[in-house]
Amino acid sequence: MLYKSTRGGVSNLPSMEVIKQGIASDGGLFIPDGIPCLSMDDYRMLAQEDYREKAVKILSLFLTDYSQEDLTRCVHSAYNPEKFDVPDIAPVVKLDDKLYILELWHGPTCAFKDMALQLLPHLMVTAVERTGEKEYIVILVATSGDTGKAALEGFKDVSGTHVVVFYPKEGVSSMQQLQMITQEGANVHVVAVEGNFDSAQSGVKAIFADRQLEQKMRQKGYRFSSANSINWGRLVPQIVYYVSAWLDLLKAGEVSEDEFIDVIVPTGNFGNILAAYYAKRMGVPIHRLICASNRNRVLADFINTGIYDRRRKFYKTVSPSMDILISSNLERLLFELADGDHERVKAWMSSLQVEGKYSIDAQSLHRLQEVFWGGYADDAQTLQAIRSTYHEYSYVLDPHTAVGKWVYDEYRRCTGDNHKAILASTASPFKFVGDVLKAILGQEAVDARDEFELLDILSRVSGLKPPSALADLKHKSIRHTILCRQDEMKDVVVQLLKIDEV
Repeated sequence: MLYKSTRGGVSNLPSMEVIKQGIASDGGLFIPDGIPCLSMDDYRMLAQEDYREKAVKILSLFLTDYSQEDLTRCVHSAYNPEKFDVPDIAPVVKLDDKLYILELWHGPTCAFKDMALQLLPHLMVTAVERTGEKEYIVILVATSGDTGKAALEGFKDVSGTHVVVFYPKEGVSSMQQLQMITQEGANVHVVAVEGNFDSAQSGVKAIFADRQLEQKMRQKGYRFSSANSINWGRLVPQIVYYVSAWLDLLKAGEVSEDEFIDVIVPTGNFGNILAAYYAKRMGVPIHRLICASNRNRVLADFINTGIYDRRRKFYKTVSPSMDILISSNLERLLFELADGDHERVKAWMSSLQVEGKYSIDAQSLHRLQEVFWGGYADDAQTLQAIRSTYHEYSYVLDPHTAVGKWVYDEYRRCTGDNHKAILASTASPFKFVGDVLKAILGQEAVDARDEFELLDILSRVSGLKPPSALADLKHKSIRHTILCRQDEMKDVVVQLLKIDEV
């Protein structure tokens, strides 16, 4: 399978080259020439496999220049008992007769980003080796909290790579920040950026677009790539878990082969729900994709109106990984809505950059709303969803998954849709322990206690053991970090890699 840019300037690239580059040279995002669709017979056979074998077979449809042996090695290196604390890797938990929770946080950093970022380093290193690449790969990451730690953990001490993570100084939870600034590894760097996630993300994109810096990089023996979901190698592993979740329900007899389901995804950068869209395109019987936003409701508003407008107040919420106003992965869906018309995509993206907004045409909006439904939850509603789910089901949601639960309930009230549904659970509740306990026990249970005391309290309340990856942070050393403005991010990269010393 070959890949092309959403903006039309690059085409006919194999997946190894796409994964190495991360973002297309014309500023667009790579997409496959087509989406493979499997038959029900194919799915029946796939349902008998474990998660790893499902992953190998699905990835082989998209990453056709990787050998079967390479993909098997990459997948088994990523998804193993040393890294994931459950054998199912991405288990599906039945909440009630209509709703199932897809738990995506059983990896080493307790967030769904592990599902892709444990695999991406192996895919990237394999691509470098198989293509005879001689340059060091420098991974630049903008994070709203979870991607940063997952990238640091996934790429730590991986030969031939450096990782530089930029996070908004005041825009992540204290546990997320602690995870990043205690990261071990000789090839990893952590940088705090003044501003919000969009500042960090825009700064990283500007570095990618700097051709003079790219030339200096090549002289020094480096090339940039990305571990954000703009990299196809980050997105394609996410398709696997939606296919796997449906197959698990099918095998357990919870759904029939001709029974459609809904999928609810709390998302800010649109990558996670886009993976579910591709699963639908592959033949998984998904009826509606429910896009759940927090108070930064730019995606929900876009789905409901066809107008994407980032010129609005930015809110810091209890679901910080979704505090995003510029959703990069939406560009891939725009390409689909525009029937592959890259000129329209370029015009929309130019309008977003210059004017801060764009509007899609009526036909594209109709196609969008046929598949997607958008809703949002504010902080009070998010905490209420945590509280009510705990009291009704004795199940503890993190604040991001709780956004999804609130929006799902609202969707059913508004539409009367009675399909069974899968809710993507994106993080362990222990990762946002303060807000979770505030929802369940009240503010007084949280006051004057540090994060590690709260882990023990939530453990007693939930009956669950705190993930060792979080509990052990108490004993880790804090590494030196850098603080910079958005316009200083390029200088920081130059300084860290000594690029001027050519």
